Amino acid sequence: MTFHPSEARGQTQPRKNVEHFSGFELICIGASWGGLDAVGRLLADIPEEIDLPIVIAQHRHRTSLGGALAELLHLRIRRPVHDVDDKMAIEPRNVYIAPPDYHLLIERGSFALSTDERVQYSRPSIDVLFESAAYAYGPGVIGIILTGANEDGAAGLATIKRRGGVAVIQDPSGATRRTMPDAAIAATAADAILPLEDIGKFVYGLCVREAAQPPVRDSGPVEGV
Repeated sequence: MTFHPSEARGQTQPRKNVEHFSGFELICIGASWGGLDAVGRLLADIPEEIDLPIVIAQHRHRTSLGGALAELLHLRIRRPVHDVDDKMAIEPRNVYIAPPDYHLLIERGSFALSTDERVQYSRPSIDVLFESAAYAYGPGVIGIILTGANEDGAAGLATIKRRGGVAVIQDPSGATRRTMPDAAIAATAADAILPLEDIGKFVYGLCVREAAQPPVRDSGPVEGV
């Protein structure tokens, strides 16, 4: 199910006098317990001129109503929001959500769905999403771990980091459940551990810069290729 922009509220407005410079291609977000509010806040905080596709693995019960999460997020942002279908193409500015009871894998330019065994008791698994993104897009991935009550996503975020991407983690002290961000912190050297309200600004800083300001991030060597 797809929801297109209409009268969405709360989206950060585009800023003037900015220059796109980054080589980033994809933003991946993982969340579990407390994730609806956290993901909604983060999406609303990412300015509209950030045109990267955003892919979300949010833990949900396998009987969750398809399209419900997309509809709720659509109320908060102006970007199109989709529950992913198998082989769906990845397009700029769109938000994609792993459907209930399916693993979501990223291929170069498209998605694949899987009903393989659960990972960390979860399907969709954040690890599966992040690891597939890391191997498809390498240093072009920004991975973000938010609130959650298990350790899913820690290994996947570490893979993103090893492949040259950026690892961002919500400050556990402000998370609804801190198990997931704590596990991610233990698993990898994060580029940033931030309060939820600061993550959108950090992503903005990675992707664009004010005119005449130096880039926020220098590309380093890709590890583990």
